[in-house]
Amino acid sequence: MSLSPRFLDDLRTVVGDEHLVTEPERLATYDCDGLTGWRAQPAAVVLPGSAEEVQGVLRLCARDRVPFVARGAGTGLSGGALPVADGIVVSVARMNRILEVDVAAERVVVEPGVANLDVTRAVAAQGYFYAPDPSSQQVCTIGGNVAENSGGAHCLKHGFTVNHVTGAKVVLPDGELLELGGKAIDGDDGPDLLGVIVGSEGTLGIAVEVTLRIVRQPEAVVTQLAAFTTVEAAGDAVSQIVAGGILPAAMEIMDSFTIQAAEEAFRPGYPEGAGSVLLVELDGRLAQVEEDVAAVDGICRAAGAFEIRTAHDAEERALLWKGRKGAFAAMGRVSPDYYVQDGVVPRTRLPAVLRRIDELSEEHGLRVGNVFHAGDGNLHPLVLYDGAVEGQYERAKGLADEILAACVEAGGSLTGEHGIGVDKACAMPSMFSERDLEAFERVRRAFDPDGIANPGKVIPTPRLCGEVPGPYRMHPLERLGLAERF
Repeated sequence: MSLSPRFLDDLRTVVGDEHLVTEPERLATYDCDGLTGWRAQPAAVVLPGSAEEVQGVLRLCARDRVPFVARGAGTGLSGGALPVADGIVVSVARMNRILEVDVAAERVVVEPGVANLDVTRAVAAQGYFYAPDPSSQQVCTIGGNVAENSGGAHCLKHGFTVNHVTGAKVVLPDGELLELGGKAIDGDDGPDLLGVIVGSEGTLGIAVEVTLRIVRQPEAVVTQLAAFTTVEAAGDAVSQIVAGGILPAAMEIMDSFTIQAAEEAFRPGYPEGAGSVLLVELDGRLAQVEEDVAAVDGICRAAGAFEIRTAHDAEERALLWKGRKGAFAAMGRVSPDYYVQDGVVPRTRLPAVLRRIDELSEEHGLRVGNVFHAGDGNLHPLVLYDGAVEGQYERAKGLADEILAACVEAGGSLTGEHGIGVDKACAMPSMFSERDLEAFERVRRAFDPDGIANPGKVIPTPRLCGEVPGPYRMHPLERLGLAERF
């Protein structure tokens, strides 16, 4: 199916000819997100510049039953922004204005194309920051963060995106503008529709304006690095820290392979011979932070840490974090391709699951680098492979799927912050019952009865997953007739 000339002409009327992309060579830019193993080229891309233009575009999609996929910066890692081959991509890249900064109310109002870190930059001089901090925060957008309910290193203490969104204007698939919440501390009466939208992965509509909660910068911030001979020892220290009643802002673990890659790329100066490093950041009142720093030091030494460093200023703290924040990028120096997984396990099961990951790495003959938000058990194993070698992608995908299964079997979940997208849709029945999935689909159809908003994502599809077909479970790659993998 190709888009009709009438539909394309009407899109030009809404967004202008210069903001409609139809040339194949330009469309190739949009054929995947950060999960490059899945690719599909859209029929067109539109770049609206306002909420009204988004409404106009979606009204046309509803009229002609054209599927659409919203896209921010394309940094997602679950295929959430994978296009539909006979549909359009709605890019919010032009909608990148900070509309209002209200420090007195501790709120910032932004368009969806604003980069995550730019929110903090807008309020830092007033002594505030925006807490959710994905590793890609310099480029990932608020619209994408809302879609995936993104997290980050400091969400252990401060919460995920859903905890910091107090209002949103959302264009529904039929073009209606829905206003939810606002600057008020308390939400709307009745069902938490704002909570339904956050994390819905673009399947219910497109956020065109978001009201965010900002928080005051703490009186004191201290970052510690503890080096251990094994990842299991670092994981044990994490459990003991939490059991001791300490709530750090962040706790991150990197294994030896990831440390090596980070050292080669960024030279953060992590201890030589470390089998793992644990980053612990504490913030709050100075007296409490000083007490917690001493307690964490003692716990880590008791767990086997052979070296502990404490950053003395912002520059040293940034250097300790540089290797962790750049871990994904650093892997590009040691492997041409990698597959990022995003499972969650209870903190007490970290050592067992990490051992299982090592076993699976041996079984599949592929290296795995482990880096994760240890405080909330959110694992990000990086399965390394070479897409140019026949069969390696399939082996990497199989290994990643088995890691995810191990997380669920350990009492964890399928995703901590990257979302389900196309990558994990087939795994949904391992965690949710048929009745659960039917409830998810009923909610989706209440917002999108025609099934045109990001179809094929989140809910399992029949051909790829062996599920009983639902009313509109059509995967975008089914429309292609093939699954082109890079």
